[in-house]
Amino acid sequence: MYHDGMRQLQDVRETRAIADRLEQVTVRSAFADEDRAFIHRCSMFFIATADASAHPDCSYKGGLPGFVRVLDDRTLAIPDYDGNGMYRTWGNVLLNPHVGLLFLDFERPKRLRVNGTAQVREDDPLRTEFPGSVFVVRVTATQIFPNCPRYIHKMQLVEHSVYAPRPEYTPPVPAWKTFDEFRDSLPARDRTGDK
Repeated sequence: MYHDGMRQLQDVRETRAIADRLEQVTVRSAFADEDRAFIHRCSMFFIATADASAHPDCSYKGGLPGFVRVLDDRTLAIPDYDGNGMYRTWGNVLLNPHVGLLFLDFERPKRLRVNGTAQVREDDPLRTEFPGSVFVVRVTATQIFPNCPRYIHKMQLVEHSVYAPRPEYTPPVPAWKTFDEFRDSLPARDRTGDK
């Protein structure tokens, strides 16, 4: 759980014993019922990835509550929705499958970390169950643990994004896809209103 750098700082701050106790008490390799319920309530999470040279990237992923599914004791299914086409997150996963996910609830401050490995598949059989998905990403959890929520600012959800895919709904075209500087670079499927 802890490498030499973490241990060095723990020793400076005299937190090695509490770090070890937190690992013993809170870290698990299987989703508890409370974890499943929390993840299914979340409409967003953050994901950290790194490329083959260990250069990091962090991204926000959002959808309607329940868009991330806990499939079994150790597996999450995450739909990949249409985005800007850069594929920084999932492209990294193709070269380095290690991921760190952070699920947050800002209304009732709570957070849950999930570390593991991910696999991106266009042919995943679950894809038909995720309207608007391009790929399905399956994450196999190796470490699941809550974090103290004391520094989470309490915020309220005002509205779910109109772009979040859902059954029998066609999201609007994002404005940036209509800008002249991008129009000729878009895939044919996204070229709306060509001049």
